[in-house]
Amino acid sequence: MKTTKMKRGTRRGDPDRGFSLEIIHPGLTLGTDDSGIGAIGRIDRARIHPGHTIAMHPHRDDEILTYVRVGSMLHKDTVGNREEIRPARLMMMNAGHTFQHEETILGTEPQEALQIFLRPHAPSLEPKVQFRAFSEATSRDVWRLLAAPEGAPFEVRAQAWVHDIRVAAGKTVSLPLIPTPGAVRLLYVFSGEIGVGAWRLQTGEGAFLAEDEVEVAATTESDLVLFSTDAGAPVFKGGMFSGNVLLRA
Repeated sequence: MKTTKMKRGTRRGDPDRGFSLEIIHPGLTLGTDDSGIGAIGRIDRARIHPGHTIAMHPHRDDEILTYVRVGSMLHKDTVGNREEIRPARLMMMNAGHTFQHEETILGTEPQEALQIFLRPHAPSLEPKVQFRAFSEATSRDVWRLLAAPEGAPFEVRAQAWVHDIRVAAGKTVSLPLIPTPGAVRLLYVFSGEIGVGAWRLQTGEGAFLAEDEVEVAATTESDLVLFSTDAGAPVFKGGMFSGNVLLRA
């Protein structure tokens, strides 16, 4: 695969009314019959004003990493959790066969976050929720492994890896080692501006990376998220949010 800029997602909601969302199906960039790629099913970029509540709603067969960059929220779920989520305290919801949750935005500033929907290796797994506090909200100039099948703060039940980093303006950093031979890598710019290969990427943009891409150069201070997946590993593509929307159509 050559380095390929990812298509932008579908925008929903109205920022002036307190809720806006960009729904990204990364597989649509590649022109296949799958709206995702491997275990990367869907990425939602949200901006939600304080006081807004996303009412209790179900998930099934989704592995969901809540990646908050600004603001905080109160999480409630049907397995009894009531927890505050913020940039230095993140959450993974391994929805499994039955799970529901509700989120209320706290504080005085709009929340800015990603909801990252990964695909499990099989349906109807046991539901669970993971919370992790970090000493710092960001990892400056060093890649941080957030989620992986093993050896990461969050366990994801799939062959998927999620890293993040905050890169200082003018600095060039090497990409993490490819976690498994032939892995597909998707780099997303949460904020800032970077160069990778021949591409310039700004806030909200992303690119699938060629195997020979080895570094990223930040034009401005930039928050980056790197997704990797073994596209040949078993995944369940029928998840409620992470599943293949092209198959449903």
